[in-house]
Amino acid sequence: MNGVVYQESNGPTDCYAAISQVDRLQSEPESIRKWREEQKERLEQLDANSRKQEAEWKEKAIKELEEWYARQDEKLQKTKASNRAAEEAFVSDAEEVFPGTEWERVAQLCDFNPKSSKQAKDVSRMRSVLISLKQAPLVR
Repeated sequence: MNGVVYQESNGPTDCYAAISQVDRLQSEPESIRKWREEQKERLEQLDANSRKQEAEWKEKAIKELEEWYARQDEKLQKTKASNRAAEEAFVSDAEEVFPGTEWERVAQLCDFNPKSSKQAKDVSRMRSVLISLKQAPLVR
């Protein structure tokens, strides 16, 4: 060993050459690279389509929500008008009190149809009492 250093190597001794060889070994075949690019383009197109569809859905949802609010407001106005008319009729009927017409007024305020009643409580006994009093009023 005369001061000369011998390197044992299985490949190139230059550092840059070793890196380039690793790069070549790790580089993908042309078909895989081409597939990756096509897949990337396809995914970008799908993303763009989904963003476009999401924007359309948002616009549609906003429009439907505005229509719903308009319908609700219209319903509310109709209900208010109906309630005002019913209140005026009730007040005018309350002012016209004649003796002996109490049960007729009570009967007007009660719903005697058991199927149209939307109450959760059972009011059949009260209904039957009111009907019997309407047919045969109490005599004092």
